[in-house]
Amino acid sequence: MNKNAALKRLPKLHEEAFEKVDCLDCARCCKNYSPRFKMPDIKRISRYLGMKETVFIEQYLRQDDEGDYVVKSSPCVFLGENNACQIYDVRPSDCARFPYTNEDVLLKRKNITLKNSEFCPIVFYVLENLFR
Repeated sequence: MNKNAALKRLPKLHEEAFEKVDCLDCARCCKNYSPRFKMPDIKRISRYLGMKETVFIEQYLRQDDEGDYVVKSSPCVFLGENNACQIYDVRPSDCARFPYTNEDVLLKRKNITLKNSEFCPIVFYVLENLFR
């Protein structure tokens, strides 16, 4: 399948997957991995929490091997008991975009897509049905 044909199929498959899978029943992304916290995310979230950016970073984040800010530990500190995000309205852009099943990122970043398919049933569903 060529890239353009695949991209045309993504929105429908994305929608179907979200109809079948409830993220609040899963939350494996929040339990096992961290999004990147970019500076706009840090500014927005720290303001929401009423914290200085430096305090927010010191309390919740660390830099990974690539120099990106990520949460210090898993599961994510902002994951509530009911698998709901406690900062959902201001969550990092990585979280808002995840699992990227309606974007060309799914096709462009194959290694990340395959990794995501190992734990995210939505990514798995989209990939499984994309080439049928």
